[in-house]
Order: sequence, then structure tokens, then C-alpha cells
Amino acid sequence: MSEQILINVTPFETRVALIELGAAQEIHIERTSQRGKVGNIYLGKVVRVLPGMQSAFIDIGLDKAAFIHIADLRENRSLRNTGIAYTQIEKLLFEGQSLLVQVIKDPLGTKGARLSNQISIAGRMLVYLPHEQHIGISQKIESEEERNRLKERVIALMDPNEKGGFIVRTQAEGATDEEIKKDQEYLNLRWSMIKEAVQKQSAPALLYEDLTLAQRVLRDMVTPETRSIEIDSRSTTQTLLEWASIYTPSIIGKIKHYAGERPLFETAYVDEEINSALSRRVNLKSGGYLIIDQTEALTSIDVNTGGFIGGRNFNDTIFKTNLEAAVAIARQLRLRNLGGIIIIDFIDMDNKEHQDAILAELQKALDKDRTKTTLNGFSQLGLVEMTRKRTRDSLAHQLCEPCPTCQAKGSVQTPRTVCYNILREILREAKQFNPKEFRLIASQSIIDLFLEEESHYLATLGDFIGKPITLEVDNTYTQEMYDIVLM
Repeated sequence: MSEQILINVTPFETRVALIELGAAQEIHIERTSQRGKVGNIYLGKVVRVLPGMQSAFIDIGLDKAAFIHIADLRENRSLRNTGIAYTQIEKLLFEGQSLLVQVIKDPLGTKGARLSNQISIAGRMLVYLPHEQHIGISQKIESEEERNRLKERVIALMDPNEKGGFIVRTQAEGATDEEIKKDQEYLNLRWSMIKEAVQKQSAPALLYEDLTLAQRVLRDMVTPETRSIEIDSRSTTQTLLEWASIYTPSIIGKIKHYAGERPLFETAYVDEEINSALSRRVNLKSGGYLIIDQTEALTSIDVNTGGFIGGRNFNDTIFKTNLEAAVAIARQLRLRNLGGIIIIDFIDMDNKEHQDAILAELQKALDKDRTKTTLNGFSQLGLVEMTRKRTRDSLAHQLCEPCPTCQAKGSVQTPRTVCYNILREILREAKQFNPKEFRLIASQSIIDLFLEEESHYLATLGDFIGKPITLEVDNTYTQEMYDIVLM
């Protein structure tokens, strides 16, 4: 399948869109002031060890202390799936200790960055593991013959004194020995520079920063199916050409500067896709639709038939809607960069063959996703449970913030509810204080209600407390905001 990558560059942010079949499948955004931390390597300082949680807080120089769990300490990684008990974290770490760590998850919401001290440095063909003498092969390379061949090639090209190991990425399948060797040398040089920095710096300190988004595109996203990489910045195009000439010379011919009159993202309607990806509702071509709700604990996706009546019978209509929804859901996960636990409520199906077909279609669509996903079958409640690895903020968390009016509840109190709250509060204030007058400052909708439908109750309260109640509109107030001023 032919792919196209569009890179929109401005001084304040870089945006990347992966286009397949004329539609955006992935959106990546990196703001100059908010670059992601995943992949960065720090010399951190242990500030607190928590034996009860088998974890520790590490100061790496960010606003919030980062977090490392016992399972992410390389001393215990080999025991992760063996059932053998971990060495207790209090025996491995102590307060004030300096520790070389790498960010594996960006800070999300109120949580600090997640760390590991199992360092890995990604190249184009390989991932270098300086603390492991192991050669691994990407799980996406399924042929056992090809896996063995790649492993033998990498071992043969390694320096005899090499103390680390490598993970072979899918891009290495069509690479020459020279390209693989160059990747090894680049990664070894990076590691040497990091070790030198450890000797010169004191914690907390940033020792290695991952590539910019535009460079990571060349390293991680370009595949043999990539037809072109178009960039609307001449200077960034030149930078990427220079970077590619050193590390990925095979893709130089795909890098092009876009100089068209229309904005680059308009050529593929990417901005419209971004706006759509921030909405709860996703319409399907058949007339059905999805409702996507993202919470801190999980993401729920509800499938509805809407106005679709195109099947031969009711069961056929449900099946066709669910089939279309399965493909759309996989695309929305990539487009919105949704991660963690995901619960999908397909329209109920009694036919087991239909359920199996839906799962197969969903898995087929998920196979295109570079991010690791795990799909489980239908639960007893008829829900499909899956997970998608979360390393960076979702698109909504990057571009949006909680609503100041509803405080992220998704709803606000009705004007009548607010009016009755005000009446109760004025009564409480009148019992404690003895002002000459009560002045209510509120939004237009609240004041209008007091002047019309609720005027009787306001007048009754004024007579009861024996004080005048005056009204004042402040158009900066939201519906739930008000002040009662004692005059």
C-alpha cells in the first residue's frame, strides 16, 4: 500500500501526517516549547524510595519528579516473566544516589515521567542495548528463516570487543551490510558520548536528547511503501537531506520540498481530520457512527447503527455496521494516538461467526499500527477489550485542555439549579451578617431567570430577610459562577 508523509514546519511547531489511500492515518505534533521526553537519557538523583510500592521518585530536572518501578530496573528485567521474586527496591536504590535513566513514558496529566535504567538508543536499522549482550529481532519480521539470517548478519558485523547487544528493526530487512555497519558505528559513538557526559556532569542532567520529530520520521516511519516525504520548509528539507545522506541514504530520493500555493496540509485535508479527531462522534459512511470517550482510566468506544438500514435483515445490518466500525476504530486509535486500556462496545451480535469475523477484521486493521496492540475476544458482557501501548500524550491531550466552564465534567448545572443555590446561600449569609443590602453578581442567564420565572422566590426571600437584593450582570461569568456581595 502506497504511503505519503507530509511535514508541516513552523517556528513554533512541527506537524506530521501519514497519508494512506488519500486519508490521514496518523498525526504527530511536536511543539517547540513542549518537546516530548521519551527516549531522552538523564543522570538522575533518587529523591525518595517507596518500599511499599516497590518504586522510587527520581529528580531528572523536570517540573515533576519522575517515577521508576522495580520492574523497570535492569537488575530485575530478566525476572519479569519468570515468577521469581524481584530483589527489593530498597536494596538497589537509596536517597541521594545518582542513576542513569531513560524516559519510557512522557509525563501524562498529574503523573511524572516513567523511567527505566535499561538504556536503549534507536537507530535506523538497529536499537542498541549497551547493558545487554543479546541480539533480538523485531516481532514484525515473522519468517523464521529471515530472522535467523538477520541475526547472523548483525553478529558478523559487530566489533569483536562489543559488550552490548542489538534489536534488529524491520527496516533492516532490505538493508546492505554497509548500512547496518554504519548504524552500529553511529549507535556506539552515541553511547560513548553519553558515558563521557556521565563523568563530567552532576545529577540531575540531560545527557542525550532524542531526535526532532522530523528526524524521527526518517528513522521510524519511512518504509518501502513510502512514496514520498514532502516538507513545506526549505531549511528543514535541507537538514533532513543532510541527515539522510549520513544515516539513511536509500531514502534521499523520496525527500522533496513542497512549494505549492496551497498550504501543505490542505492538499490532503489534514486540518479537517485533526478537527474531526477532537470530536466525540465519528460518522461512518453507512450512516452508523462511533462515540469515543477518553478518560484517565480507559477509552470507551460505542458503535451505533444510526440511520443505516442497508442490510437484508436486522442481523445483516448490525454485522455490516460492525465490520465498517472495526476498520474505523483501528484508524481512530492511530489518528488520535489513544493508548492504555480500550473497551469497544460493538452492536450486540448473537452469531459466533459474525463475532469472529469482526475480531479478524479489527486485528487485520490493527496490524498496520506501529504501536504495540493486544486484542482480546468478546467478554461475557459482549465487550471487546484491548490495549495499545501509551508513550506520548494523545492528540486531544496535546491540543485541548479541560473546559473552564464545566471543569471537565462534561455538563454544567442548569440556570434554575444555580438560582436555587444562590437563594439558599443568601439565606445563610443573612443569618450570620447584617448588611444593608445583598448584591448578586452573575451571568446574564441567571439574572434573566431571577427577573422572570424566579422573581417571585427572590422577592419572597427579600421580604423574609428584610433586606433588598439587587442584581448585576457580569458577562465574563460562566453559568455556574456568581458572587454575593454584602453592602
